[in-house]
Amino acid sequence: MNKKCKIGFIGCGKMASAIIKGTISSNFVPKENIKGSEVNCAIAELAQGRLGIDVLTDNRFLVMESDVIFIATKPSYVADVLEEIKDELTPEKLIVSIAAGISTQKIEKIIGRKRVIRVMPNTPALVLEGMSGICKGSYASDEDIEFVMEMLSSIGKCIEVNEEQIDIVTAISGSGPAFFYKVIEDMARAGEKLGLEYDKSLTLATQTALGSAKMVMNRGELSVQTLIDNVATKGGCTFVGISVMNDKNSNELFYDVIADTTQKAKELGK
Repeated sequence: MNKKCKIGFIGCGKMASAIIKGTISSNFVPKENIKGSEVNCAIAELAQGRLGIDVLTDNRFLVMESDVIFIATKPSYVADVLEEIKDELTPEKLIVSIAAGISTQKIEKIIGRKRVIRVMPNTPALVLEGMSGICKGSYASDEDIEFVMEMLSSIGKCIEVNEEQIDIVTAISGSGPAFFYKVIEDMARAGEKLGLEYDKSLTLATQTALGSAKMVMNRGELSVQTLIDNVATKGGCTFVGISVMNDKNSNELFYDVIADTTQKAKELGK
C-alpha cells in the first residue's frame, strides 16, 4: 500500500466521519482518494455534504473502486455487509474493520483467506488527537499493519496489540473520550455549584485536563504516581482532594467502568 491508494468507508457514521475528516486534514492521502458508502440515498447525500467526499449507495461498487476498505457499520450489520461484498474482495484489497467486538476470525470465516486488520479508533481523530489500537488477522502482512499504523498515526497515535487485548482498548480509548468528558463536566458542575460561572469552570477543567495529559505524555522516566505526589504535597489542598478520591475508592470505580465496558465489547462479538 502507498499514499496514492484509494480508501473506501462502508458506513459514514460518527467514528468513520472522524477518521475521514482527520485523514483529510492530515493530508495522508489526497481528498479525492477517499470515498464512502451509505445504502440509504438520503443519508448518503447528507454524508457527502458533511464530509465533502463522494458517498455512494452501492457497497460492492465502492469495494471495486477501493484498495483499502474500512468496515465502519454497526457490529450487527457486519456479517451482512461482508456477505454482500465478498465476491469483490480480490487478494490485493485490504479490509480494515472498526466494528467493536467483531474478531478477525469471524470476518475471515465469511470472506475467506483475505487480508484483515482490526482497529479500535476513537473520535478525537477529528482534531488529530485520536488513539487507536490495532491487530492483524491471519493473512494480513507486516506491510499492511505498517500502512494502517501510519494512516492512524497521522490523526493521533496508534499501538499494536494482541487481538485478545482489543476489547480492553475499546474500553480505555474507544469509549474513553466519553468517560473523560464526564469527568470534565462533573468538575465544571462542581465549580458551578460552589459559585463559579459554568463557562469559566468548564474552561478551567478542560485546559487542566489537556495540560495534565501532556504532562503524562512527556513525563520521561517519572511515574504517574510521582506526578501526583509532586502536586499533592502532604497537608496541602490537593492532598485533601486526593484523600477524598482514595476514600471514595476512585480506583475501584474506574476499574469497574473499564471492566464492564470491556465485557460489553466482548458480548458485541457473540
